[in-house]
Amino acid sequence: MSGSTFGTLFRVTTWGESHGPGVGVVIDGCPAGIPLSEQDIQQFLDRRKPGQSKYTTKRNESDSVEILSGVFEGTTTGTPISLLVRNQDQRSRDYGNIATSYRPGHADYCFDQKYGFRDYRGGGRSSGRETIGRVAAGAIASKLLGELGIVLTTYAKSIGPVTVDEADYDFTEITNNSFYLPNKNAAKKAAEYVSTLMEQMDSCGGLIECRVDHLPAGLGEPVFDKLDALLAQAIMSIGAVKGVEIGDGFQSASSTGSTNNDPFCMQQGQVMKTSNHSGGTLGGMSDGSQLILRAAIKPTPSISQMQHTVTNSGEEIELSIHGRHDPIIVPRAVVVVEAMTALTLADLLLRNAVSRMNQIKQLYAEDKNV
Repeated sequence: MSGSTFGTLFRVTTWGESHGPGVGVVIDGCPAGIPLSEQDIQQFLDRRKPGQSKYTTKRNESDSVEILSGVFEGTTTGTPISLLVRNQDQRSRDYGNIATSYRPGHADYCFDQKYGFRDYRGGGRSSGRETIGRVAAGAIASKLLGELGIVLTTYAKSIGPVTVDEADYDFTEITNNSFYLPNKNAAKKAAEYVSTLMEQMDSCGGLIECRVDHLPAGLGEPVFDKLDALLAQAIMSIGAVKGVEIGDGFQSASSTGSTNNDPFCMQQGQVMKTSNHSGGTLGGMSDGSQLILRAAIKPTPSISQMQHTVTNSGEEIELSIHGRHDPIIVPRAVVVVEAMTALTLADLLLRNAVSRMNQIKQLYAEDKNV
């Protein structure tokens, strides 16, 4: 199976299955000299681990990370960083009834068609548990970004029909509710809505928004490796994501040029924009303003309601999916979206370091003076 590696200079490769001994990631290309501990990574993993509230799966996993290589005396060494999270609470028996059945909304049928074989225990590589490696790597990418003063803020903008208007954002509220919503009243409405769906053995989706501050202008390439394009690839590679937009996104289609354009101005000797409809990108490159992206998350496909499907022998059946599943993926996916954004930006920052000859000269001139 190819396609488990992401990035050009800051490269990550995730590995492992949902019900195997463990999952993990190898990060290659991380610069030496970044302070890094297991706790730096753990605080990211704790945001996605199961069992945080009644609205998440009851699978009991500590998701404790182990650094196997690439760090010495609390600092990255420049060598590959290998991270391991052991699986502790697998219940493969919960998936016995879908060993030969294709779950609606899952990758089961596609896996069989592509490989002629699939790991039916929780979906194997297509399980949401694969994102542990992404989040662990994203924690390291965020450390790199933090060294440059770049800050990411990620939260749920909507849960089902409950949406928070930008004028009502309260970022201090994000970690005070189970849904990572930036509004207390919206969180209460979301709790009522999701609780009703749980009674009906159903699920819902939502919208995740990520904002990046203090990003320098010029990240990304003008043609195929646009910042927009790489972010879209990164975010769309998350299993539950069905759409990505940057800035005004799909609203731009009903706008006009005079409204959608962001006028430039000078503020304190710096080129700035008076608005940010573009969401921080122009021509495939960052423009120095706040980067704003959103990811549409589909409803959890694993529901207990009876659904019509077929078996791998072509028999039509009714199927109820058992096991421990999230009635909503959004809260645990917030940090996954943040991680993939951080990985994309970290890679582009390293690539951008050699985009101009004067930067290369400055780097090696400094080395000679040491």
